[in-house]
Amino acid sequence: QVQLAESGGGLVQPGGSLRLSCVASGLRLSAYVMSWYRRAPGSGRELVATITGVGGTIEYADSVKGRFTIFRDDVKKTVILQMNSLKPEDTAVYYCYADGSTVHAGRYWGQGTQVTVSS
Repeated sequence: QVQLAESGGGLVQPGGSLRLSCVASGLRLSAYVMSWYRRAPGSGRELVATITGVGGTIEYADSVKGRFTIFRDDVKKTVILQMNSLKPEDTAVYYCYADGSTVHAGRYWGQGTQVTVSS
């Protein structure tokens, strides 16, 4: 059974930092393109950052470039989203997403972790 377990969310003041973790089980992480999405109140789901497997191509939403960093450790089956210089508009539920479609495997979502940026 595949599971993606996010952690690291919480309440932080503007300008602060948080580190989100996504620990995968039940799959070979190296075969998956890994992403972080977020959904703010009253908004649709937004792609925040993506990292591929071999080669590690990375893409970020324009709204987080220069502030957020995504990286992965396939041995530990972990994907990290380091978030710095947080803004109130970063407030959202953040979701980890594993896409195995390029290797004919499944697609999976985590349950999400709440990030609130407020003074």
